[in-house]
Amino acid sequence: MAEKDKGAWGWVPILYFTQGLPYVLVVTVSVIMYKQLGVSNSDIGLYTSWLYLPWVLKPLWSPLVDLKSTKRKWFLSMQFVIAVALLGVGLSIPTNMFFITTLACFWMAAFASATNDIASDGYYMLGLTEKKQSFFVGMRSTFYRLAMVTGEGLIVILAGFLENKYGDNSKAWSITMIAAAVLMLLLSISNVLVTPKYESEKANIAEKPKSFLEVFSTFFQKKNIGIALAFILTYRLGESQLVKMAAPFMLDSTEKGGLGYSTELIGTIFGTAGVIMLSFGGILGGILISRDGLKKWMFPMVLSLNLPNIFYAILAVTKTTHVVPVTATVMFEKFGYGFGFAAFLMYLIYIAEGKSKTSHYAIATGFMALGMMLPGMISGYVQQWLGYDGFFIWVVIAALPSLILLKYITYPAEFGKKTND
Repeated sequence: MAEKDKGAWGWVPILYFTQGLPYVLVVTVSVIMYKQLGVSNSDIGLYTSWLYLPWVLKPLWSPLVDLKSTKRKWFLSMQFVIAVALLGVGLSIPTNMFFITTLACFWMAAFASATNDIASDGYYMLGLTEKKQSFFVGMRSTFYRLAMVTGEGLIVILAGFLENKYGDNSKAWSITMIAAAVLMLLLSISNVLVTPKYESEKANIAEKPKSFLEVFSTFFQKKNIGIALAFILTYRLGESQLVKMAAPFMLDSTEKGGLGYSTELIGTIFGTAGVIMLSFGGILGGILISRDGLKKWMFPMVLSLNLPNIFYAILAVTKTTHVVPVTATVMFEKFGYGFGFAAFLMYLIYIAEGKSKTSHYAIATGFMALGMMLPGMISGYVQQWLGYDGFFIWVVIAALPSLILLKYITYPAEFGKKTND
């Protein structure tokens, strides 16, 4: 077996890029795809939010990842399943029952992706020492976000290019999703080659949980777990709604309160300015936590995740469609997303500390996904009720619960701080 921290500069970026890509395809790119295939905002918000469910429920089967086989075997097998599911989406789009069949394939990808997350995160915590975990959290977050921007950017640009080329959105998105399946396959093969074997089937049996019941009971016995879960559920309350309606806002006509942008232009904005600012925010967040500890940066990072929502509200209220302020808003949002998410990741790692950390981290991220799913489900209805201007004002207000709960959560002030040997 390999020593801890071995080859981390090689496997951390690829592993987390591979983790982020199916997530963004299932949760975000599906929104743009369905919008361009004629699905209503209310149906988009409702049905694509249901796709979060595997991430909510993944704690139910996360103990299997602890109890059976190795984390590496789990995530490699799940990555290949995701590639097959994405291929199914691409082949289903031209059919008469495309909405039901593509949703079914997205569901398969979502369950495999959620299981891949459990195994990848467990592998991360197993393969790295604590100080390296905090050091690499910025890189981990950045490459995860880079995958998301690749989905929102390059893949969407491809779809927009094909829409213009063929004049047929169905054919364009079919080819795009098949291409995404090929990319996922190549990433899966890359992980086979770069991830060291940190564990064996029989290793550390004494440290594994005895039963499902033990895993769940010990998590909910953690100190102040109620406040912690409330904070996790509300940390992304505004973002969970914005992420569902940002693309429809940009795609809808100005008569409907939108920006009237093309698929290709949206992909270009997210894939250029978005990539740069997201990378900068994520790397900076990891470095600062590693240097100073979590306590010093938690409040600024919570603010950075939510303040950019104000600029979406300004765009909607003033009906600004010029590409410069829109791009600036996306840049600010992506920086805040990368910077603010670093603190959230470290807090989730703290919550998972102790025995069964793989399963406990899965439970914590399951609650995070629930906090994304429930508000997202009603986002389309809220938008149709309030209009885009009222909707984005509401999204700004939705930041308040996490800011209030921030006063009551507890964690070591220097958690995540890099210590000198």
